[in-house]
Amino acid sequence: MKGKWQRNKYVGVSLVGKTLAVMGFGKVGTEVARRAKGLGMHVIAHDPYAPADRARAIGVELVSFDEALSKADFISLHMPLTAATSKILNDETFAKMKKGVRIVNVARGGVIDEDALVKALDAGIVAQAALDVFTEKPPAKDSKLVLHEKVTATPHLGASTMEAQEGVAIEIAEAVVGALRGELAATAVNAPMVPAEVLTELKPFVELAEKLGRLAVQLVAGGSGVKNVKVTYASARAPDDLDTRLLRAMITKGLIEPISSVFVNLVNADFTAKQRGLRITEERVILEGSPESPLDFIQVQIANVESKFASAISETGEIKVEGRVKDGIPHLTKVGSFEVDVSLEGSIILCRQVDQPGMIGTVGSILGQENVNVSFMSVGRIAPRKQAVMAIGVDDQPSKEALKKIGDVPAIEEFVFLKL
Repeated sequence: MKGKWQRNKYVGVSLVGKTLAVMGFGKVGTEVARRAKGLGMHVIAHDPYAPADRARAIGVELVSFDEALSKADFISLHMPLTAATSKILNDETFAKMKKGVRIVNVARGGVIDEDALVKALDAGIVAQAALDVFTEKPPAKDSKLVLHEKVTATPHLGASTMEAQEGVAIEIAEAVVGALRGELAATAVNAPMVPAEVLTELKPFVELAEKLGRLAVQLVAGGSGVKNVKVTYASARAPDDLDTRLLRAMITKGLIEPISSVFVNLVNADFTAKQRGLRITEERVILEGSPESPLDFIQVQIANVESKFASAISETGEIKVEGRVKDGIPHLTKVGSFEVDVSLEGSIILCRQVDQPGMIGTVGSILGQENVNVSFMSVGRIAPRKQAVMAIGVDDQPSKEALKKIGDVPAIEEFVFLKL
């Protein structure tokens, strides 16, 4: 099913700098927007149900329906057919478009008034239309729309080809295997949609985000009363290149699960936080330099709480932890005002002590006697012979007796055991 196509007339239409209006900003619309951005197009979108942060994350501006119509050089339809969208493109709406607009419909045939589209094509309002769907399926052989010289028609059969069916089967199998392994899924329903290649790059930072949340909430005295959390992301990449919804969900998971029986996942994270009165604000710090990595560091701060480890309180009065990814492994790099460097594997013991010789050996000997293996150790201090914080990574949880022995060391002023 193909209309007459004057290829010599339309070949060479430049997309760079042209405005694409994506009408319907769900998963398909979002992927179309990503690709259009890659082709150098300016992308706007209309969808009354689309979250603004998802659009903002890929550099797309959400606009009103009329604004989308009036600004677009290209319109791509990705909306369902409902009472509200039936014949949403009609004589009245075509009149609001730029002359020479091009329209692609791969959604539902009924969202376009086909008689009105023929008139718009004849009048030159619409320069070209590519249609994969029609009101009547299949359309009549003498359909003016299908036979129009400015229309390219396809039979909506792409998903039924042997290649597509094979591709879907492989994708499903890979997704199931990945889910059973506990891996993040790029195609999860009702979850932040992140392309597979971006997901691979973000994976260690996703793990870092959850563990920073777990550390931060365990530093709160009593564990409850957490209401205000600030997350800071530092990156040399442009803000539009970093979608933080996945990271925020994992920080939420880390904050809530250690102190409740609630299971938090990518789908329910924001709703669960809202239910519990947990307000998470996000801030981005733009760094100079080469953006080889999506993030330089993530920082989590909890305000208006007391801490069971006083050294975790920053100069401004919040519990503060900060971390980086090094060689693909999450590391804790700051507690309060103290610089540390400990791999976030197993569990952690934090000790504030007088900075003096023999402290590492003393604590290490106590753990060694308990057959607790030390995986990592780091000391951050204010100045020589002043206050210091020692961060110790351990593979196993020390006994209460071992922890008591550590606390009884005269130079240790406070300590806390944190389970990851």
